[in-house]
Amino acid sequence: MQQKVTYAGTVSRSFAEGSELLDRLADLAVSAKQVERVTRRIGAERVAERDAAVAAYQAVPLVEKFAVPAGVTPPDLAVVMADGGRLQIRDRTHPPPPDLPSPGQEGADGVAVAAEEGAWEEKVASGHWREDKVGLLLTMHSAVSASDPCPDLPPSFVDATCIPELVRELSRTVKQAQDAPEPAAPAEAADETPQAEAAYQPPQVQQRKVLASRRRWPTFAPTVAAAAWAWGFQGAARKAFVGDGSANHWRLQRRFFGSFVPILDFIHALSYVYAAATAGRLRAAGWACYRQWIGWLW
Repeated sequence: MQQKVTYAGTVSRSFAEGSELLDRLADLAVSAKQVERVTRRIGAERVAERDAAVAAYQAVPLVEKFAVPAGVTPPDLAVVMADGGRLQIRDRTHPPPPDLPSPGQEGADGVAVAAEEGAWEEKVASGHWREDKVGLLLTMHSAVSASDPCPDLPPSFVDATCIPELVRELSRTVKQAQDAPEPAAPAEAADETPQAEAAYQPPQVQQRKVLASRRRWPTFAPTVAAAAWAWGFQGAARKAFVGDGSANHWRLQRRFFGSFVPILDFIHALSYVYAAATAGRLRAAGWACYRQWIGWLW
């Protein structure tokens, strides 16, 4: 019963909608206020559980932070991904809990804390907009290869019908090619379709864990590190860290995942290459430039 109420209160757009879903789908008469109380209570317990795990991780000696916890079997392939974005907050009466200094950070007049916090970049709140941080932990499986298993650019990245739409979804600021006053695209570009993908098989996801927060980076970064450590990521045979161009992502990698292979998020890089290649050019010329540049990038 409690699980059903909490799930409805979490996935619904409002507690009133959660109450209605419980009534219609589970024949449970639970008021919106009760859905709110249960959801907030369970949520607070989960947050406390998470914070306790992070505090326990921070209390571990430095050498052990880069080892595998007792009783944990490290994965063959461990991947950490970081990203951030913006979301709108309607109710501003419940701000995120204050950030607490990590053990060992406390110094005279808070100098150590200030130095740590000053190294991270934080977006300034504007109106209802806030910054969210997301960390993705993946255990994966793939065949080990002595050479690049996918040396050639996959055809999907030169698909003339999909790439412009993909870029527009990533950034609304990228000028749509069809808005430019120019002749129709040549047949080789307009009719281009991706060829059959190569025999390359990407790594298969085995387990997935998502961490998200509106707390500041000095607090969120140890949360990601603690969760990865609990899964034995530091002892994985192969380790990768994926991020885009954000300085915060690479600070996270250097601070907590220095032995992980740094990998640039190719889709984000692709969007910048496409925007630069098509800026000020007719469609056909811009697409030809993009094909050349994206091949160099790969």
